[in-house]
Amino acid sequence: MAWLSWAVPAGAAVRCSITATGPAFGVYNPLQTTPTYANGVVTATCTWMSNPSPVTVSIVSSYSTGNSGTYSTRKLLSGTSALGYNLYYDDAYSSIRGDGTGGSSQGGGSIAVSRNSPTGSTSSVIYGRIPAGQDVAPGSYTDTINVTITY
Repeated sequence: MAWLSWAVPAGAAVRCSITATGPAFGVYNPLQTTPTYANGVVTATCTWMSNPSPVTVSIVSSYSTGNSGTYSTRKLLSGTSALGYNLYYDDAYSSIRGDGTGGSSQGGGSIAVSRNSPTGSTSSVIYGRIPAGQDVAPGSYTDTINVTITY
């Protein structure tokens, strides 16, 4: 999975961008009795453009539902076969990455930039989990999640 999206306000004193690498789960074994885990990373980077004083940028990130249309269980698809999974903010797998609706949460952070320190960034681990016991056909399963930051 790979995602990229950003917004740049007109006349901005800073410009921000986002890069993300989704979890690569590898081979899923339907006979395995424990979930399959994988991590990815999302990084927001802001660059000072023009402003006489330092700027602290508040970042809010939102994640789409992907193939599933819901945050409760996202779906990796291989043709018509679906493999349920989800993306989380924490390694306890309790806070679903989303847009703040449907039981999901938005992410946030702040980045300080100035003339003397013109570029700053913040990163977050994307925790992915596929629940055990899903009887699915062999294949290559994928999903596309769009990540958007606002600042």
